[in-house]
Amino acid sequence: MRRSPVPGAALAAWTELDTGPIPGGGSLRLVRRDDEYLIVVEGMELMGSHRSGSERDLAILACAQLRDHPAPRVLIGGLGMGFTLRAALAELGPDAKVVVAELVPSVLAWARGPLAHVFGACLDDPRVEIREGDVTRVIQSGPQAWDAILLDVDNGPRGLVSRANDRLYDVWGLKRARWALRPGGLLGIWSGCPDRKFKARLQRTGFSVVEHRLRSERPGRTPHVVWIATRPAEGV
Repeated sequence: MRRSPVPGAALAAWTELDTGPIPGGGSLRLVRRDDEYLIVVEGMELMGSHRSGSERDLAILACAQLRDHPAPRVLIGGLGMGFTLRAALAELGPDAKVVVAELVPSVLAWARGPLAHVFGACLDDPRVEIREGDVTRVIQSGPQAWDAILLDVDNGPRGLVSRANDRLYDVWGLKRARWALRPGGLLGIWSGCPDRKFKARLQRTGFSVVEHRLRSERPGRTPHVVWIATRPAEGV
């Protein structure tokens, strides 16, 4: 996701296609200008169809480590415009299972409607299962269920859309993710900016962590970050 302010005058040049409520309060707007689409909340660009590099990197950095796994199970938190999902599918083999949890019903509707050309055929891939609801509940559904959990939810540890998303990134949220991963499993997290305290929090909850700083596609902007956190193997 992108989190960049969209000035009111600039946003006026866009055509609003739809508005969708966010469970718990607030709303998302889908806007279009020529062949470019944005999803906007409170004047902030959450994601855009023409800027998707770091969302793809989140999936590539994690799923590349699963190429030799015979049948990996991957959970993606946040559908967005499908960039993370498509990148994951490109990295994973035919026996993989990819579950995508999306909280906002309108995002799911847009994926089958005005954004269908952006998504292509990925939603119909037999490896994919879409679940409407909070990714936290999916994480809590059972221990050692996933080989990788990829979170591109809100703005990462510093949320903008919903304060409830913060529970994914606090100590208990990270412990739940570790519990839900198989030994050696990966937790991949996208963030709109660096965060030393969060990296330390990952380490305190028992993960080994590699931080990847990714150049923003907007010149001069703060780099995006992907953390790949690994649950230690059994007995460690």
